[in-house]
Amino acid sequence: MPSETKDMSPETKELLKSTWAKVIPISDIAAGLFYERLFTLDPSLQRLFKDADMKEQRRKLVQALSAVINSVDDLPSLVPTLEILGRNHIRYGVEDRHYDTVGAALLWTLERGLKEAWTPAAKSAWVVAYSTVSGVMRDAAAASRENATAQAI
Repeated sequence: MPSETKDMSPETKELLKSTWAKVIPISDIAAGLFYERLFTLDPSLQRLFKDADMKEQRRKLVQALSAVINSVDDLPSLVPTLEILGRNHIRYGVEDRHYDTVGAALLWTLERGLKEAWTPAAKSAWVVAYSTVSGVMRDAAAASRENATAQAI
């Protein structure tokens, strides 16, 4: 697990929980904003969702974020699930560079949804959380790609 996990203070964990609690009542709207922003930042990503039921996709996004927040006190328990997600996202065409775009869209969405609750400390907490989660997913995807390349040789 990336080193950020070790540095996640109790205050950071509490900020994640309290800010996420404010997003939940507007979660479908927030998820819609997230995908709008994602496709604005990188229109080529729309092709990854061409066959997706976007209502279901929004639900899955909220579900995944809720799982992270609900596991924030024991993030290592979430690692196997995140590794599977990272490997599975390769099949959908997700590339390493897409994680930065997703992170930017997520932070933008949280800023819009949380308004005055989006403090520098809240932003920092979400950056740590996203960096941790995406780091595990990216590492798993990279290892899977390397393994596939080695088997092809």
